Amino acid sequence: MDKIEKIIKNTDESNQDKVDWTKAWSTKYPILKKYQSEVDIPKYAKKIRELFNDLQTTYNYSELDAMLVLKDILAHEYLDNKNKEEEK
Repeated sequence: MDKIEKIIKNTDESNQDKVDWTKAWSTKYPILKKYQSEVDIPKYAKKIRELFNDLQTTYNYSELDAMLVLKDILAHEYLDNKNKEEEK
């Protein structure tokens, strides 16, 4: 874990922008290779944009901060639901 945290701390935005994260993560999660041809992306993008805009105006967040907050909420929602399913 320490190695991962060190890499994150030492990575700046210019390096992050050069990485195709979808491609990188798709080696572990193959759904990322194919969802673009299956999912109605504009439908979900519109809803996500509404959430971005709401966070930005309600809490005066930058777009980056709004994205990070939404990403964190999504991750927690996933993990909370996963844990509940495992308890059944």
